[in-house]
Amino acid sequence: MKKQTLTHIDAKGKATMVDVSEKAVTRRTARAEAVVHLGQEVMRHLRDHDVHTKKGPVFQTAVLAGIMAAKRTSDLIPLCHPLGLDDCQIEVDLRDEEVILTSTTVISARTGVEMEALTAVSVAALTVYDMCKALSHDIVIREIRLVEKTGGKRDFHRS
Repeated sequence: MKKQTLTHIDAKGKATMVDVSEKAVTRRTARAEAVVHLGQEVMRHLRDHDVHTKKGPVFQTAVLAGIMAAKRTSDLIPLCHPLGLDDCQIEVDLRDEEVILTSTTVISARTGVEMEALTAVSVAALTVYDMCKALSHDIVIREIRLVEKTGGKRDFHRS
């Protein structure tokens, strides 16, 4: 069995950027999600007062923040390669007392986009928290996770 190692640590134990210059350019995708538990009162307020649709300004702002964050991932996470995303979409699903944020990122590159997908939902979730904290501080962000990635050395699909 091949010994697994951390890819961002060199032989001397120092942090290093992964050299992807020898990898092939392929279409790569990643999907991540975050669950934000808002509680009954906050959800009722959003459903009753969020302008025009049930996915009004709070969620529109969160989507924009998430996309902007995905584009800046290499500025936020040390050693991430700067990437020009081909696409980044964020979906908002309201369920009972929770909001499920799902990001999908796409690129044709030598490295994957899972960090961009995870960054997108993380910042979108933080934006929801920030915009709703006036109503309650009992908001919980949880289950930020990679759901799937394709196009690299190994595909991943959470079951």
